[in-house]
This record gives sequence, C-alpha cells and structure tokens, in this order.
Amino acid sequence: MAKYLLLLLLPLLAVSSFSVLAADSTLQDFCVANPNGQGNGLACKDPKLVEANDFYFSGLHIAGNTTNPAGSKVTPVFATQLPGLNTLGVSMARIDYAPWGINPPHTHPRATEILTVLDGTLEVGFITSNPENRHFRKVLQKGDVFVFPIGLIHYQRNVGYGNAVAIAALSSQNPGAITIGNAVFGSTPEIATDILVKAFHLDKTTISYLQSKF
Repeated sequence: MAKYLLLLLLPLLAVSSFSVLAADSTLQDFCVANPNGQGNGLACKDPKLVEANDFYFSGLHIAGNTTNPAGSKVTPVFATQLPGLNTLGVSMARIDYAPWGINPPHTHPRATEILTVLDGTLEVGFITSNPENRHFRKVLQKGDVFVFPIGLIHYQRNVGYGNAVAIAALSSQNPGAITIGNAVFGSTPEIATDILVKAFHLDKTTISYLQSKF
C-alpha cells in the first residue's frame, strides 16, 4: 500500500516543484518599474510606454562625497534609480572610501553581495549567525573580489592612505540595508533603554549616550 501511495504522490510533488520554479521565473521580457505603482515591490510600467532610458543609468564614474562621519559614500543603482532592473534580481553600487573611512557593519536582508576593489586597499569581513558568530576577515587589493552571504553582518574599511573605490553587485533589485548602529540605537521610536542595558551589559548613561549619537 505504501508503495502505491508513493507512486501517487510523486507526480504531485513534481507538479508542486515545477509550480514553485515557474513562480520564481519571469513571465515577460521585462517589468520596468512604475514609480507611481502600489503594492509589494514596484508595479510594472505599461510596456508601450517603455523606452531605452528606462534601462540606462549614468553616474558611476563620479566619486561620492565622503566628508561624513563614516568617511564613505554608497552610490546605489537599484530599481529606484534604474527602473529597468525591476524584477530582474540584480543591482549594483559604487562605494567610495576616504582614507581610513568605513562602510559600517550592516546587512542586506534580500541579497548576497560580491565586492570588487577598483582602487585602494580594503579590509573586509562578515560574521556568521548565532551561536558561532565566526568572523571572516580579509585585506583586499585592487582587482580582488570578496563575497558577503545574504543577510550576514559585514563591513569594509579603507586601510590605505589614499582614497579607495569598490563596485558591489547584489542579487536583488532592492537588496535593502540595515546599518546595525542606526537600527539598534537610532530607531523610531527608540528601543527602551532598559532593554538595551540588558542586551549590551552597559549602564543606562552609556546607552543614552549611544542613542544620542544616532
């Protein structure tokens, strides 16, 4: 009986698997983002109104302004900047770093990132999930490539005495970014101080000081 039940279930499992794969595949050539659309993600622009400029972005040759506390600047090319990326599952960004500037610890909840150093020397790293929290760290030179797995906390720091530039490719048209310090100490409304005191084993004065910085 079990053998016959398995034979009956196999076609159902196959159809189910095919449906999942089909749902993840694109059903049309493109879905250029409509900035006025509503819903989860960006709605499609009328294909008859699509033009070449919807697939075009200019500006990655321009250095970002790194005169900020972190000493870095991210220039994104996501679906909001390049509408033709919508639904295609890819995006990119230019990252500029002042000498000893950092791209602070952050995560991309919807994307793996692969980073290529165009100029300078970067220290990069990521931390695995609990309970191991392993720290993988590497110093990269011009032309080197490093990958940050989806959802894991990672960072970059310019360890050279000149400016550094990198290009990041991401596996989502809208990868999202959660900067750890901003999220924990600068949320709106803020996380209750007594929660952060217990979480970080710090006194209330120190927590209040950190919150004031974000």
